[in-house]
Amino acid sequence: MMEQKSEKRNLSEDDKISPIRIRNLSVTYRTEPALWNVDVDFPEGKMIAIVGPNGAGKSTLIKAIMGLVPITAGKVSVYDKSYSKQRSKVAYVPQRGSVDWDFPTDALDVVEMGLYGKLGWLRRPNSQTRQKARECLAQVGLEDYADRQIGQLSGGQQQRVFVARALAQDPQIYLMDEPLNGVDAVTEDTILSILENLKKEGKTIVMVHHDLQTVDKYFDWVVMLNRSLVATGPIKQVFTKDNLDRTYQESPRMSI
Repeated sequence: MMEQKSEKRNLSEDDKISPIRIRNLSVTYRTEPALWNVDVDFPEGKMIAIVGPNGAGKSTLIKAIMGLVPITAGKVSVYDKSYSKQRSKVAYVPQRGSVDWDFPTDALDVVEMGLYGKLGWLRRPNSQTRQKARECLAQVGLEDYADRQIGQLSGGQQQRVFVARALAQDPQIYLMDEPLNGVDAVTEDTILSILENLKKEGKTIVMVHHDLQTVDKYFDWVVMLNRSLVATGPIKQVFTKDNLDRTYQESPRMSI
């Protein structure tokens, strides 16, 4: 009887639904392929780095998961359903350079935007949502900056506000586009500490990351990309010199 129970447990582990499953994904900008025939399964409860040279399609992969760029071919599923049906399970932290920091809003309002999906667009924020937003700001060490206009914050503080907005959504999956790029040491330590705690809770973190020196320090899993998939898997097995050389060679020419 004991052996039968063990077999059932192992079978259920093998049959777990991937948080994000990508099959034969291609994305084309005009006539130039940004991604070509990518297959990836993201494991649950891991810190996952997406690495590759400039123009490798790292940010495009994140955006394709959320339907922010048109897919030429292939399929993306989130917990075995389309992203549109699982939107509440995913939070997105964009590149800081892609945000209009002159927009007239304060830090608390930005974080509160993360709660709109739970509220519904026709319901107004209330004292409970304001309190939840303040708690998320406190998690990133910015409780004293709630009323500060977003454009008046430093780059690291701005990044922490967007992490707080993602926390407010309470998702299962965090998609993050270079959140550690150009930030100060305090911000980097704060973000990494938060993400480590989220991983312990079983959350999945997928991050575009540029610093190869810290990949094996911060992450459990890596996706090595140069328009097409070069390698993916646990850091100790996949993050090798040979795979790095293959990833950072000149971008391959692809015909469509």
